[in-house]
Amino acid sequence: MNNDLTVGSPQRVLWKFCLPLFGSIIFQQLYNIADSLVAGKFVGESALAAVGNSYEVTLIFIAFAFGCNIGCSVVVSQLFGAKDYRQLRTAVYTAWIASGLLTALLTGLGLLLCEPLLRLIRTPREIFADSALYLRIYIGGLCFLIFYNIATGIFSALGDSRTPFVFLAVSSVSNIFVDILFVTAFKMGVAGVAWATFLCQGISCLLAIAAVLRRLSALPDAGPAPIFSPALLRRIATIAIPSILQQSFISVGNIVIQAAVNGFGPAVIAGYSAAVKLNNMVVTSFTTLGNGISNYTAQNIGAGKPARVRQGFWAGLRMVWLICLPLILLYLIWGGQLVGFFMDEGSARAIGAGTLFLRVLAPFYPVVAAKLVSDGILRGAGAMGPFMVATFTDLLLRVVLALVFACSFGETGIWFAWPVGWVVAAVMSILFYRHGSWNNAPVQTTSD
Repeated sequence: MNNDLTVGSPQRVLWKFCLPLFGSIIFQQLYNIADSLVAGKFVGESALAAVGNSYEVTLIFIAFAFGCNIGCSVVVSQLFGAKDYRQLRTAVYTAWIASGLLTALLTGLGLLLCEPLLRLIRTPREIFADSALYLRIYIGGLCFLIFYNIATGIFSALGDSRTPFVFLAVSSVSNIFVDILFVTAFKMGVAGVAWATFLCQGISCLLAIAAVLRRLSALPDAGPAPIFSPALLRRIATIAIPSILQQSFISVGNIVIQAAVNGFGPAVIAGYSAAVKLNNMVVTSFTTLGNGISNYTAQNIGAGKPARVRQGFWAGLRMVWLICLPLILLYLIWGGQLVGFFMDEGSARAIGAGTLFLRVLAPFYPVVAAKLVSDGILRGAGAMGPFMVATFTDLLLRVVLALVFACSFGETGIWFAWPVGWVVAAVMSILFYRHGSWNNAPVQTTSD
């Protein structure tokens, strides 16, 4: 069902819209967590290290999927808020055509460069073959990843966060069982983990596209819609390209950090691989909630209601802080058990490295959550310049400090680079938000 985010109490609207998004991203993260969990439990510590090592390279491709999602979602949100259904349909078709060309290019480059990338990050010889195998299969399914993300972005733009949740819940749970089946019954090792993800994501992608087409056909008829518009492509690209660059540079930064971690051997790689998946589950959840706030912002700006943006900021901040508190306690108290859960017989060094990583980062989750709420509003309003400045500052500080601290404090120094980047970037994002035009708009009365 399509939902109008421009009416009603901002707090109630955001909770109703964003909670299914939060559930969706939890299930989305289950794809990656399931791969690492099954590899570590049923194949071994080296397999966990191989999947985790490849994961940092896959984040480059996820960055493109994320950018396509955001670019299409923001533009469709604005058109939906303005009730311009003809242009809305054209925007969807344009995004699919452009993304199809992008997917073909990325698949070719990815298959060509996957092994050089693994060498670039100093992948240990004992896990290189498994890392390359996992990565090649993953790249083969990029079309599913990108088109699925566009489909979920369209649903979110229409105010529907429940449909993506249902798709992800079913496909993620299925992925766990197929992972175990391929690894334990068919003895496929790391390849089984990769093929399970390929299969389950492919099915969910096709179902999501079919659902989008049905949803578009149910919109009010506004006449025949062109299947491609250069003007709309420029609007989508204006949002998508900075988002892709943001996520790509973050991915490159994570690859540099992974290279630094790889210098400390397979045990630390395994511990980091488990802990970074747990950390990314939290940060990606906040990012997804920020995306929901982007949709809320875009719809309200499209409808000419900028005052609701300011109200949405405070409602969004309360929401993410309430969600992050139990996660902080979970990682501080049971971080070691969670890291150890990824391994059958993990070494003390692997579990210790992963546990310390979580304990260093978890207390700063409210800071990064506040940054991502501010980022969501900037992105929804199309203020991509300030958004990118804050993001690149975070990345640059994390990468530089990780390399510097690693030389003096070992792998522990790498963990401490994260909070510094988060704090500085959060201050910048909030200041940029404070200078937005919505802060001068008169307050509008809303009904509960």
